[in-house]
Amino acid sequence: MTRARIVSFLPSATEMACALGLGDQLVGITHECDYPPEVEGKPVVVRNVVPIEKMSQPEIDAAVTRRMRDGLSLYQVDEKLLRELAPDIIMTQDLCQVCAPSGNEVTQALELLSKKPQILWLTPKSLEEIFDNLRELGRATGHAREAEELIAAGHARLEKVAAVTRNLSHRPRVFCLEWLDPVYCSGHWMPEMVEIAGGVDALGRKGTDSVRIPWNDVLEWAPEVLIITPCGFNLEKVVEQTPQLFNNPGWLGLPAVSNGQVYAVDANSYFARPGPRVVDGTELLAHLIHPELFRWEGSQGAFRRIEFSKAGPTSFSVTSIS
Repeated sequence: MTRARIVSFLPSATEMACALGLGDQLVGITHECDYPPEVEGKPVVVRNVVPIEKMSQPEIDAAVTRRMRDGLSLYQVDEKLLRELAPDIIMTQDLCQVCAPSGNEVTQALELLSKKPQILWLTPKSLEEIFDNLRELGRATGHAREAEELIAAGHARLEKVAAVTRNLSHRPRVFCLEWLDPVYCSGHWMPEMVEIAGGVDALGRKGTDSVRIPWNDVLEWAPEVLIITPCGFNLEKVVEQTPQLFNNPGWLGLPAVSNGQVYAVDANSYFARPGPRVVDGTELLAHLIHPELFRWEGSQGAFRRIEFSKAGPTSFSVTSIS
């Protein structure tokens, strides 16, 4: 089979391609593609229009809402570079306009290409659909066997966690905070990850979009474990944002706060991107929700425990909790 020239409009798709051994065929990526390290230095085809790196969460939310209301894209495709790269396959999505270029941008880009590439629409809403995307990419590139091996390994790891949590007598109330200001619950595959990990997040929206929710909903749910996982943020940026939570009414009364089970996590690596590392993310959640049952053997930079007092918040690294 001819070696396809692949362009990725998605960090998660970039991770999938590299997991399948296609890194050398990946000729174009987005400015957000930072994993695995082998993608460093590859041509950047997609960039943000909104300078979110310099903005607060309320500013980002307002800018995104305004541009979407006006029918404007959040991303810019380097059309000249795309023509030069002449891809055989473009990996993109039509799931979230905030996450990456979607339908309109792709259609416009295709009009400029003399040779029409194959478009892989990677729009998963569940863990199984993430695996389906991996399978689709494998088949499109002649790497079906490698894809099936990765899928089987992922299923085995998830089942290993589920086998422990399936018959638990107590499943802690969990809240996964996907945005801090305004408050968003989690959606898509995230509530499913919590369920496998032995918790229950009644505020999450399994298989559908995350949405704004009133802070009073969080107070009423009274989570015993709180996971701070704002979409698009790495651990360092998540930790920077956590002090604002202290200002929410009733914060100190939340069981998760009084029990010391508030965690900032590397959302980009383990939760927000629908790629192979959601399996690691599920194992991380199992450790945070049930530290007595699960050890975390992954990166020490995956999470921080956030402690709050009346004087204000502090954070420190925890790699194993006994």
